Amino acid sequence: MTSQNLADMAKEHGLSTEEFQKILKILGRDPNLLELGIFSVMWSEHCSYKSSKIHLKTLPTSGPQVIQGPGENAGVVDIGDGWAIAFKMESHNHPSFIEPFQGAATGVGGILRDVFTMGARPIANLNSLRFGEVNHPKTKYLVNGVVEGIAFYGNCMGIPTVAGECFFDASFNGNILVNAMTVGLVAKDKIFKGLAEGVGNPVIYVGSKTGRDGIHGATMASDEFDDSSEEKRPTVQVGDPFTEKLLLEACLELMQQDYLVGIQDMGAAGLTSSSFEMASRSGSGIEMNLSEVPMRETGMTPYEIMLSESQERMLLVAKKGYENKVLEIFKKWDLDAVVVGKVTDDGWMKLKWQGECVAELPIAPLVEAAPEYDRPCAEPKNLKSNWKVPYQEINFSSDYTSTLKQLLASPNLCSRRWIYRQYDHMIMTNSVVMPGADAAVLRLKGLKQGIAVTSDCNSRYCFLDPHLGAQHAVAEASLNLACSGAKALALTDCLNFGNPEKPEIMWQFREAVKGMGEACQSLKIPVVSGNVSLYNETKGDAIFPTPTVGMVGLISDIKKFGSTAFKQAGDAIFLLGSPEAQLDASEYLAWIHQKTCGRPPKLDLQNVASINDFLLHAWENQLLHSAHDVSDGGLAIALAECCLLSKEQKLGAHLVFENNDNIQNVTELLFGEATPRVLLSCSSQNIPILKELAQAKALPLTRLGSVIEENFKLDPFIDLRVAELFNIWDAGLNLCVE
Repeated sequence: MTSQNLADMAKEHGLSTEEFQKILKILGRDPNLLELGIFSVMWSEHCSYKSSKIHLKTLPTSGPQVIQGPGENAGVVDIGDGWAIAFKMESHNHPSFIEPFQGAATGVGGILRDVFTMGARPIANLNSLRFGEVNHPKTKYLVNGVVEGIAFYGNCMGIPTVAGECFFDASFNGNILVNAMTVGLVAKDKIFKGLAEGVGNPVIYVGSKTGRDGIHGATMASDEFDDSSEEKRPTVQVGDPFTEKLLLEACLELMQQDYLVGIQDMGAAGLTSSSFEMASRSGSGIEMNLSEVPMRETGMTPYEIMLSESQERMLLVAKKGYENKVLEIFKKWDLDAVVVGKVTDDGWMKLKWQGECVAELPIAPLVEAAPEYDRPCAEPKNLKSNWKVPYQEINFSSDYTSTLKQLLASPNLCSRRWIYRQYDHMIMTNSVVMPGADAAVLRLKGLKQGIAVTSDCNSRYCFLDPHLGAQHAVAEASLNLACSGAKALALTDCLNFGNPEKPEIMWQFREAVKGMGEACQSLKIPVVSGNVSLYNETKGDAIFPTPTVGMVGLISDIKKFGSTAFKQAGDAIFLLGSPEAQLDASEYLAWIHQKTCGRPPKLDLQNVASINDFLLHAWENQLLHSAHDVSDGGLAIALAECCLLSKEQKLGAHLVFENNDNIQNVTELLFGEATPRVLLSCSSQNIPILKELAQAKALPLTRLGSVIEENFKLDPFIDLRVAELFNIWDAGLNLCVE
């Protein structure tokens, strides 16, 4: 192959001219095609984080509860009594747009493997989804395919999907987001890592056979979409949850023995990334014989074997002399298990095929010396102009009942029951609070404590102000946990952005990471794992920046959990936090007036911390019957949700406001947004204690009204039956996607 042909081949693999020159310098020779392919996936954006590393390093990642921070398959936090929670969130955006069912299904499979690789048994799945406009010709197909794929994989695995979020906007018409999260329970003394230690220790391939599906998946995920995107279907993997269930049980059985040194999921870049990352963490080398790799297709080449992203596969390193013990366990579970190599001490990856050495590469430069870019940043030209809201052009309606009905039926505020009824959220029987509330609450059988889990991000806020929007994502997730009686332990993130080579996109990313870091520092919530998904663009149109936050909180006594729904008529309803709100950046402006403008609400992070402390104290002392974060759609929507989630929708609310002829002010009161604000309900005897607690923490606590039966009255503006509201709210998503 000539030098020019090789340079052209490098470009086809997504490598820049500068990166190709760096490869030549590292090797001191021309790479062959296999070696070039390995460099291309290891240095892809998806695997190397070359555009984001410099910013991610600024995030807080430590704390007394953190057992394992970023850098492993999943983060791990201590929950006491010798137990820990492992969790992580990842994206499968590009594959899900190309092939929604398999893309979403294999996204779930991949994140499950990341968690049980740590030694944890998965106990819950969550997801965060973004789709285009509901009337876009592809939206129904994509929504149905993605939800079906998530349900198929999770249900077949027997892992409940307990919480999530879903958002629709035109910015996702050409590039949807599918972010999947898994939470697992692990004994503190049984945590495993992706290590390849011990010279001479065997390297063992386990799980499904290798096929040609998913080749160049990591490279595809590091590129924009265009008219040829549909042709990339071969880069989407095919999942088999029944095989993964066997793999899960086999791995957990193996982890109960003393045979294992390290284990790694074969995720993005497959056998390449798993082997190189395990060796890199240990400062070791690996020799592998690719002829031993189990294959399900004939005529496969070393290039295809190393770059395949076939699912349900693991690479592990066992203690020398225990190979047969390991193989016996996987044979028992009807899974392939083959010794394919050994650990060395020279820091090189040496690959053999049919007796010949076909690749010889230094490990450290591919992993640790991957390119790291401080890309140019520039504030988007239209940023500040988008902050201006042309209120003089808006025709506000005094028919607040009609406005409430329109918002409750809107795709971003209506019930998500159409989605979660397809998920088995009761399997394992750990679910204490069902989907639809601020957070899912899970019991941990045999333990006094429980956990709450949630995922959050307002993509519109992040488009209008990525720094402030990312802070809101962290703040709202923490509030959702506190409303459930849980103290936030740590978070995982999934940072979804457009093309980082564009200064405006890189500015969005930088500002979002800054905002997230500041919020985490202020609220003392470390980032223990995560994922970056860039190049979410089609024909140059980027998605709304979406730094999704997945958060886990600890409930010290599961008997004292909190929930969203009103519980009994006669309870007092309070608003904790300032009653002031704004229409800027709101769901009201976006849905009722089709205007994405204004600046997100200001955020006092110390105030968020105070409200979280108030809620934790109130639930611990069982002073509340319900708590609900007031977020998208404002006060009227939050009040309606407290009624609509009540048992059989039998409870309503009666609030009395001062009559006001200023339609804009009333609209702001009912549908304006601000953070932090929480709706509380409590019995009358607890009112004095709550007032004292609020006063001690210098928090506004405003009596709004009372819980009543069956009616929703916001005098003098709205008077409806809760049953009528439920029918509107519950049918909203059905009309969008069926």
